[in-house]
Amino acid sequence: MAGWPSLMAAVLGGGSVAGAVFYVLGRRLRRRAAAESARALEDARQRMALAAKEEVLAAREQLQQQLSRREQVLDQKIGGVEQRDQELRRREQQLEQRTGALTRREQEIVARLEQVAGLSAHDAKQELIGRLEDTARDDAAALVRDIKEQAKKSADREAKKIVALAIQRIAAEQTAESSVAAIPLPSDELKGRIIGREGRNIRAFEAATGVDVIIDDTPDTVVVSCFDPVRREVGRLALERLIADGRIHPGRIEEVVKKAQADVDAGIVEAGEQAVYETGIHGLHPELVKLVGRMKYRTSYGQNMLEHSKEVAWIAGIMAAELKLDAPLAKRGGLLHDIGKVLTHEHDGTHVQLGVDVATKYGEQPAVINCIAAHHDDVPHDSAVSVVVQAADAASGSRPGARREAFETYVKRLTQLEAIAAEFKGVEKVFAIQAGREVRVVVTPDSVDDAGAARLTEQIARKIERDLQYPGQIRVVVIRETRAVDFAR
Repeated sequence: MAGWPSLMAAVLGGGSVAGAVFYVLGRRLRRRAAAESARALEDARQRMALAAKEEVLAAREQLQQQLSRREQVLDQKIGGVEQRDQELRRREQQLEQRTGALTRREQEIVARLEQVAGLSAHDAKQELIGRLEDTARDDAAALVRDIKEQAKKSADREAKKIVALAIQRIAAEQTAESSVAAIPLPSDELKGRIIGREGRNIRAFEAATGVDVIIDDTPDTVVVSCFDPVRREVGRLALERLIADGRIHPGRIEEVVKKAQADVDAGIVEAGEQAVYETGIHGLHPELVKLVGRMKYRTSYGQNMLEHSKEVAWIAGIMAAELKLDAPLAKRGGLLHDIGKVLTHEHDGTHVQLGVDVATKYGEQPAVINCIAAHHDDVPHDSAVSVVVQAADAASGSRPGARREAFETYVKRLTQLEAIAAEFKGVEKVFAIQAGREVRVVVTPDSVDDAGAARLTEQIARKIERDLQYPGQIRVVVIRETRAVDFAR
């Protein structure tokens, strides 16, 4: 037992040594393992870096290969473009050469043609242009003729219907133009009393009335003459009253003339109011009403102006109603279209301008003023109503029996009509027929062809419109015929 503690001590001492040995060994092992792990990690890192470098190099090499291929393709394309450019330049040079050759050939041909034809290029060009112009004129004339025929076919029937309907509903009498008034006397003894002692009565009467009293060998008749129809009417009325009264002396003459003047003025206003009432026109200025009444004593080509104006108003109103236009406006323009004619004895200017001035002065609307201004085509038409008024004026003035002319004026107008048509080239004969309503022109067939005949018709019509004054319208007919003559022997 004495040795047990020693054994235990020896064993414990040996265990401590062994533990120390194991501890040292364990640390060495851990160090070695750590070193090996570090080396393995470093190797792995190096391998990964190497692999990455290889991949980058491979990618770079692949990219360089692609760039090389693209450069080769671009080089090929550039080469193709250069070849095409060279080809185009070559073709351009060939084209320039051909153009030069053609130009030289053209010059040679032109020179040859000028030599053969005996004309220069400029002269040939002018001749060609002239032929083209002639062809164009012929075509234009044919086209105009066709258009006119088509327009007539489509419009004549309706126009005739409207105008015929309007004229059918109007019945106006003809009034003969006259500048004298014959006054019957109960006996020839009154002629001496009208003359008076040493002619004082007749002188006083003529001075008061402004008329001429004609006393001749005509039995039981005295004639009152004056260019102004209003003064003539005053003189006629005053002389009739003096004859009926029997007291004829200067004092009585002045008194009777004043009363006759007042009665005529009142009759003028009454006639104007009656015309306005009959035509259904409202709101007319009193001075215009008075001027309308004065038309009762004014005539044109034998046609009483008041009856003519009322007739134009009625026809224009009917035509406007048929055409779905403003019928009251057409009536107003028709009644006032010749209002200036009652002022021509007192003022300078045409009746159209005087009518425009007076209508403007008394506040008529622009459409009515245009009807007055345009009814002889002095100004353009601003509305369809103005055209209707012009047509109604022509219908009223040109209807049979509406107007008459003095024989000298009639013959002079027909002579001028034939002379105007005879001025044109190619005209052989001219005949004015139907009382000057139609002119027939016979042309030589060698000088005027069919298209030229159509152009000649229009040219003659326009010249007649410019140079001749006439009522209504004139029809121009150009006749062209080819005749072949031979003799049997």
